Amino acid sequence: MKWKEQLLQLSPYQPGKPIDDVKRQYGLEQIVKLASNENPFGCSENVSTAIKSSTASFPLYPDGNATNLREKIAGYFGLSPSQFIFGNGADNIIQIISRALLKPGLNTVMATQTFSQYKHNAIIDGAEVREVPQINGEHDLDGMLEAIDESTSVVWVCNPNNPTGTYISEDRLVSFLEKVPNDILVVIDEAYFDYAVAEDYGSSIHLLDRFPNIIVLRTFSKVYGLASLRVGYGISHSEIIKTLEPAREPFNVNTIAQAAAIAALDDKEYVNFCKQKNREGLEQFYTFCEENGLNYYPSQANFILIDFNKDGNEVFQYLLERGYIVRSGQALGFPTCVRVTVGSKEQNEGVINIMSELLAEKTIVS
Repeated sequence: MKWKEQLLQLSPYQPGKPIDDVKRQYGLEQIVKLASNENPFGCSENVSTAIKSSTASFPLYPDGNATNLREKIAGYFGLSPSQFIFGNGADNIIQIISRALLKPGLNTVMATQTFSQYKHNAIIDGAEVREVPQINGEHDLDGMLEAIDESTSVVWVCNPNNPTGTYISEDRLVSFLEKVPNDILVVIDEAYFDYAVAEDYGSSIHLLDRFPNIIVLRTFSKVYGLASLRVGYGISHSEIIKTLEPAREPFNVNTIAQAAAIAALDDKEYVNFCKQKNREGLEQFYTFCEENGLNYYPSQANFILIDFNKDGNEVFQYLLERGYIVRSGQALGFPTCVRVTVGSKEQNEGVINIMSELLAEKTIVS
């Protein structure tokens, strides 16, 4: 087989362990998954109603243009329908951007550590990857500017950042964008936008009026609770979207997902409820960390990265065997940390109790 050489260097994305597998392996009856930043409260009742009342004909392909969803979101943001591109999750939009803009001879600039799929897709498409180390878990925007040259095609900005939960203030972001040449696409990944509460953090969508070279990514997988249905979208200038569209697979957002996203968008009260519960949950983890002298990154997302000053894989395994699935920092570039999704109050209390037991032991028994 004439495989791409760069493909042979890569491992596939490693999702959180499946609940059923953990139950079977460790003989547990109840598992709490806090690994993939899913919404512990599920989705809006509007979504359940929309799915139950759907008249979709399963033998037919979905609307490849996502017409109704496109018009709904355009009205929601007060933008033109031509300013949106839709994907099978925001991951799909990342893949489309990489496919359209990256190739051998070009480079792409990003932070390290940040969302893995920016680098993953760039490697597959043969581009040079320029990673700029973060400073205290935050994007080093000055360092990223220094990494840009005439061969740079795409710059990735994850805001809030995954896996640290840190954010870039609007003033800092604008100052950065003013210095990036207009022939370079800046991708502002706002997957966790709906959870952010910092006063100096703002939506980048209104910056489209000022900058001709940005695209903003959003998803229905997080606060809207539609992770299993996979709906993501990008917002940019119509000309950018028009040029990206040929790189998008046909029918890439299924019919049920489109209907669910439309219904979810209407329930602002539910989004606000989830946002408030998330802040309360983060405070539970902050209190735990401070009481136990553990370092952590204050988060603007729905997860927290905690430094246990131990091998992250061992911490992960300890929690796993006791029914809690989290994410080891080993795979995220923070080897002594674990990333924990904020769950319900009861789920947070449960995992905090197990983490407290771990800290009380002199050694970790795997």
